[in-house]
Amino acid sequence: MRRHELGERNENGERFANLCAFSKVVIGGTIFPHKRIHKAIWTSPDHTTQNQIDHINKKFRRTIENVRIKRVADIASDHHLLVAKMKLKLKRYWTMGRIISKKFNTAFLRDTDKLNKFKIVLSNKFQAFHDLLNGGRSTMESNWKGIKEAITSKFHEVLGHKKHHHKGWITVDTLDKIRERRNKKAAINTSRTRAEKAKAQAEYTEVNKQVKRSIRADKRKYVKNLATTAEKAAREENMRQLYDITKKLSGNRSKPERPVRSKEASLNPLNIEAAHTDLPIDVGPPTIEEISIAIRQIESGKAAGPDNIPAKALEADLATLSTVLHA
Repeated sequence: MRRHELGERNENGERFANLCAFSKVVIGGTIFPHKRIHKAIWTSPDHTTQNQIDHINKKFRRTIENVRIKRVADIASDHHLLVAKMKLKLKRYWTMGRIISKKFNTAFLRDTDKLNKFKIVLSNKFQAFHDLLNGGRSTMESNWKGIKEAITSKFHEVLGHKKHHHKGWITVDTLDKIRERRNKKAAINTSRTRAEKAKAQAEYTEVNKQVKRSIRADKRKYVKNLATTAEKAAREENMRQLYDITKKLSGNRSKPERPVRSKEASLNPLNIEAAHTDLPIDVGPPTIEEISIAIRQIESGKAAGPDNIPAKALEADLATLSTVLHA
């Protein structure tokens, strides 16, 4: 603890200070001189007692440039937002994790004009790419790289990417109440006397109750409409829409991938004896017709692979794509 701390230190405060001293970390809110209103993080239920009970700690003092609260942030809490300004040393960014790619907006392919435009630009692009292949030597990897670049660039040009839309279940009336609550919070912060602050606090408490009631009503209405739409989709056997609604209601929870182990915790594959004879499987190059059949058999609702090419877009100009992939 430094000399700019606020309030009286109790037993928990002593323990926290000893822990920080043992761990060699600095308590950021106690090292910068600020007004009392910019250090009081917590307000008691009687709205009179204020103290510092939230802290931002850092091991290296020189990286912290400022720590203070922002009273304008309003989440209907007795805690204020604590903000720290840090000075960090930039390092090289290593892309070790999975890169999240944007999805193409394949819904535009339902429009006839968009579909025809897509076919024309894709055919022109592949014609130029085919002339380039005939003019020199190339490997399979370079050919696929050119095909992938041609497809994805035209997808981006004609279709564009899907835009993320936030949930629109909060009504305008609720947003107005939230704006009114923010104004009441500002009135509390600018109160000069205790009487003004008590009056503003009472008004804020009442508006906060209205905001919570309105949000709960909007949420119930939103869930009820989704459930009605899901029942209709189930009756019409629209499994795609039913799956999307179920995913919205349950949340996007994905289980982590875990390796399959035996009882002895071994990851080695089983000792399976190899077959004595090979099956009569045709492993020759596929024909154009076989490529077309394979593309048609891909489920349109499936996610795109590592190449970020959706199956629905491949079916838009099946003849051209089959010919190019066969080349």
